[in-house]
Amino acid sequence: MSSIKGSQGSFPVCRTGTRMRLDKFLCEAGAGTRSEVKQLLKKGVVTVNGMVEKAADKKVEETDCIALRGRELSYTKFRYYLLHKPSGVITATEDKHTPTVMGLLQGIDTRGLFPVGRLDKDTEGLLLLTNDGALAHRLLSPRKHVDKRYLVRTRQPLSEEAIGQLTKGVDIGDEKETMPAKVKRLADAEIELTIREGRFHQVKRMLSAVGNEVVYLKRLSIGSLQLPEDLEAGGFRELTKDELSRLQKCGRLNTREGKGTDDMQKAENSLKAENPLKKRIPAFEAIIFDLDGTLVDSMWMWEKIDIEYLERFGIALPCGLQNAIEGMSFSETAAYFKERFQLTDSLETIKADWNEMAGDKYRNEVPFKEKAPEFLEYCKELGIKLGIATSNSKTLVESAAEALSLRRYFSCVMTACEVNKGKPAPDIYLAVAKALGVNPEKCLVFEDILPGIQAGKNAGMQVCAVEDVYSADIREEKRRLADFFIESYEELL
Repeated sequence: MSSIKGSQGSFPVCRTGTRMRLDKFLCEAGAGTRSEVKQLLKKGVVTVNGMVEKAADKKVEETDCIALRGRELSYTKFRYYLLHKPSGVITATEDKHTPTVMGLLQGIDTRGLFPVGRLDKDTEGLLLLTNDGALAHRLLSPRKHVDKRYLVRTRQPLSEEAIGQLTKGVDIGDEKETMPAKVKRLADAEIELTIREGRFHQVKRMLSAVGNEVVYLKRLSIGSLQLPEDLEAGGFRELTKDELSRLQKCGRLNTREGKGTDDMQKAENSLKAENPLKKRIPAFEAIIFDLDGTLVDSMWMWEKIDIEYLERFGIALPCGLQNAIEGMSFSETAAYFKERFQLTDSLETIKADWNEMAGDKYRNEVPFKEKAPEFLEYCKELGIKLGIATSNSKTLVESAAEALSLRRYFSCVMTACEVNKGKPAPDIYLAVAKALGVNPEKCLVFEDILPGIQAGKNAGMQVCAVEDVYSADIREEKRRLADFFIESYEELL
């Protein structure tokens, strides 16, 4: 994320990318924790454009240059590392009992980094680690058509019949068959397998479905990014500019390009017409959306913010924190943090800090979910009333509303703080339905997390679960609890 360079007699441009508080910049540039940064500012050892600056809340801009004791600080917004994951480590940011991939990044500031997707403990190969949530979503979403290529060795030689089954799609126990795979035979018991999904243990389950067993698995590529032949297991390096440029283009192809030209695309097209909810949309008088992870792609930033926030107090992010706070209102979450971590800051200060940390991201980095605007336009044409029921803060909702022009679609936007209860309590959904003047049984809810789905059900409404990369591990639970499920709003158009 950052580096401290020796003074070269002139001030280079600091690429902060947006206005931010000086103390926040110093923390993110590796100058210290929040308390340490405050002490540095008091001592007068921080300069902005050559002038001593002691105000923690001073706003610094892209053209400002910040130095600590005469050494210039630089800040890089996103970082990208290519790791050759060895067997025996797990794909996680933290674990109390087993070595994680983060422990392999020796000498690197791993704050904010996370693995893009996961490889099983016994699986080797290419793993990308970054703090760029938007790129991670594009690479992981099956709707973005990004190939993941694996070297697979099997217990028995693969028959032509088995290869044919894999190329058409197989039943691995979920509601839908896998999308057709690409298979290249290397030897009787060795293939290259290319898939576009990322279901739990997918490759192993696919081979099991055709009566075989995986004995060795190695990921060779993700989209345009290849595992270098000279990078040993456990080794890592930063992506080159060329690798990053090509990788950022993945998932951004025009939908007309290549349409219908291969089995994967044909299968994708066929899935769009199968969703049972599509024909039922006109029957609803109102549709109520959760915001984060449901209507907008924002879940990628919250773990990052929690890590960054707790580090200000010298606290490492504990395992399971996201699950513990799931569904809580913004105020409930602040109270939970204050009690659990014994924070001396007031609840209002905690919430103000979070609003500041997340505000710029909502204004500049958080996009709509795929095809969400088109679906909202469709609902407006049908005369369906639209509302938002979110656990987020009013301040951040307003930031998103302004950036994405949400007010043109929604006549009611309400937060859980306004009803003093988070999800799975039904209060927020019942309040929005009342404000829209629609009975609960005539409402449809879109949600991405289990407490939210349960909240909609508790309100007596029908619920559609929405696929999101950051709740992919509970996909099947979401399917079982909700009345409907979509991977993209495109399925409903």
